[in-house]
Amino acid sequence: MENFYIEATATSPEVDFRFDQNLLAMKGESYPENAAAFYAPIVQQLREYLGSREDAQITANIALAYFNSSSTKMLFSIFDALDQAAQMGNRVEVNWYHDEEDETIFEFGEELKADFTAIIFNDHAIAS
Repeated sequence: MENFYIEATATSPEVDFRFDQNLLAMKGESYPENAAAFYAPIVQQLREYLGSREDAQITANIALAYFNSSSTKMLFSIFDALDQAAQMGNRVEVNWYHDEEDETIFEFGEELKADFTAIIFNDHAIAS
């Protein structure tokens, strides 16, 4: 499967899925005009990739400085796919990066950790 890359814009994050390395990364801000349209191919590629993994060690590095409510819903889809892959025997580790003073993104990470228990979740507070 070919790697998947979307360059960041002012309103959408960089998406760098290096499937050949089992490394998934998203960083930037996420408030595209149509979050469902932006994230649909991302979720599709991710599910296709994860469906072909067995006993793999998969790392996801997520560093979103801001995301709106419609992006939140799509992030849940991404984490749901990762959680399902973990339940199928893969080792899925998420590194959640956030500004140490940003309570909102920290708390969203805590919510993800509580909801998707098959994922190994690492919180990383970054000094501003």
